[in-house]
Amino acid sequence: QVQLVESGGGLVQAGGSLRLSCAASGRTTNIFNMAWFRQAPGKEREFVAAITWLTGGSYFGDSVKGRFTISRDNGKDILYLQMNSLEPVDTATYYCAARRGSYRSSAAAYEYWGQGTQVTVSS
Repeated sequence: QVQLVESGGGLVQAGGSLRLSCAASGRTTNIFNMAWFRQAPGKEREFVAAITWLTGGSYFGDSVKGRFTISRDNGKDILYLQMNSLEPVDTATYYCAARRGSYRSSAAAYEYWGQGTQVTVSS
């Protein structure tokens, strides 16, 4: 099993920045790909970004390209999401996820999930 714990959410004004972290523990050698998803009230869970754990290859959802970056610290088993130029539409609960297989943008493909961290962007 893999346990994931997110942190770093909060309230920020439009145009501001936040960095989310996700600490992985347990059988982390099972992880091949990690990702961030988000879900706003009444909406489906949306793919934000993903990273291949060993190579660092990254993927982004169209709505965050050019504003968000994803990175990881292999030694500490921590995943990051740097969010810049935040907009009110970015308001959501952000979830960290991991899977044993290669990159996928579908939430259904991920076996492990964190509890989520709230990001609120005020206008």
